[in-house]
Amino acid sequence: MAETKVLKAQARDGVGKGAAREARRQGLVPAVIYGDKKPPVTVSVAYKDALKAIYAGGFKSHVLDLDVDGTIHKVIPRDYQLDVVMDQPIHIDFLRVSGNAKIHVEVHVAFINEEKSPGLKRGGTLNVVRHTVEVIAPANAIPEEITVDLSGSEIGDSIHISAVTLPNGVTPAITDRDFTIATVVAPSGLKSEEAAGEAEATEE
Repeated sequence: MAETKVLKAQARDGVGKGAAREARRQGLVPAVIYGDKKPPVTVSVAYKDALKAIYAGGFKSHVLDLDVDGTIHKVIPRDYQLDVVMDQPIHIDFLRVSGNAKIHVEVHVAFINEEKSPGLKRGGTLNVVRHTVEVIAPANAIPEEITVDLSGSEIGDSIHISAVTLPNGVTPAITDRDFTIATVVAPSGLKSEEAAGEAEATEE
């Protein structure tokens, strides 16, 4: 399970574009806390803290303790806006979560036991179709990553979500198909040999 991190914020009185611009001039990133059937709360996060949190990776898949002037709000970042020119954060949306809530998140995919894959040992290449997987998970038990075991995979094999063991209480967000996470593809040399063989067979 992902470790709960703490991000400091401060209450923000004004709302609207003017107040947001003023916050940015003070080195702050405007933000709002919403959800859980409570009124929204406008806050600001120090620019350097927001930048560090966003670019650390997994920002929108980690529950945070947002410390607003000493009051802790358990939240998950739902969205953020970056300046299109400077690529700097200019606004963040935080969703309140309770311990028993289930939320939709994207989780990083990690691959293990590549050395136990006959296809990869023969020179095959792992073609990653999805670097992240969308799941429904308890807010207090979001997995740090989804692990895909490549043991026994051969050239031409596809690894689908049904072959992955998900943690207790975690289910795929996509339920209408058994989607592919990765495939083991033939090396280019082997592809060329197979193509040449097919061409010869066709001529004969």
